[in-house]
Amino acid sequence: MKKNTTKASAFWIGITLACVSSFGYAEECHLAEALKHAEAAVKATDSKSASEHAEAAKTHATTANEHLTAGIKSLNEVVDHNKMGHPDLAKKSAEEAVTHLKAAQ
Repeated sequence: MKKNTTKASAFWIGITLACVSSFGYAEECHLAEALKHAEAAVKATDSKSASEHAEAAKTHATTANEHLTAGIKSLNEVVDHNKMGHPDLAKKSAEEAVTHLKAAQ
């Protein structure tokens, strides 16, 4: 029975990782975008362009921060669920953490 459980677990872990990685490619890299716009604001030759890039950088940085906060919350839930002996809920929270942390990049 243990062998089948291990195979089933490996299968679902593989499926989960495949899905989560596809989210990583679909999502924007918010920190990279924030940095790109901040650098463009530095290089801007007029105040309107600098302000537009600063606003875009701020939007991406805020979104990244929200994802980081959600990721940390999910990681705390992993610890809490494991302490309570709920490995399935802990795994779900870990998957959510991965999704948020990748989205923050």
